Amino acid sequence: MGKQKSSYKTALDGLHHYLSSYLPLSKAEFQLMLPYIEIREYDKKVRVTREGEIERYFNIIARGLVRKYLPVKGGEQTIQLAVEGHIIHSELSFFYRTPSNAVVETIEPTVFLSISYDSLEQLYDQFPRIERLGRLIVTDLFVKKDLHFFDQLRKSTRERFLDYIKTHSHMLQRVPQKHLASYLNIKPETFSRLKHLMRPKK
Repeated sequence: MGKQKSSYKTALDGLHHYLSSYLPLSKAEFQLMLPYIEIREYDKKVRVTREGEIERYFNIIARGLVRKYLPVKGGEQTIQLAVEGHIIHSELSFFYRTPSNAVVETIEPTVFLSISYDSLEQLYDQFPRIERLGRLIVTDLFVKKDLHFFDQLRKSTRERFLDYIKTHSHMLQRVPQKHLASYLNIKPETFSRLKHLMRPKK
């Protein structure tokens, strides 16, 4: 139990640091947020948000690995892969209170630090600085989403693969290859071929 509490404290400290990268928060200000934060734990391969459900939570990953995908004809299209310190949720469903088109699913056992929609609205009402913080985070999320979309359009298959491996090499060991290929919009057989090209020649 002591180890678990220590792990949660580390996760919360990490959350404080993450939020402060957008807007400096004192310890006292962060403490005001704690009653609104829920710690949620899931095993691997759990659909945390299902298609057709209204997203209830804004999630930051304290530990684990999660993907977001769209069910499409003939399969699934992975649109986000998120690890520790990253935010993941069905954004449009969360902010517009509409049924989700996306599915949020754990790849590894995962611990979320989550704030429900109602709790977030209460925080915004009571603490104007938190509302400003929320706007900064949401703006950053949409900018990053656009950058990823533009990369998909501008870069060749090989460039997308090499750029991702250069900046996210650790993901090769953690994420199933089919999900990586889907995220990069690369056919699985092409992904395998490119992966083999990385091996040093004898």
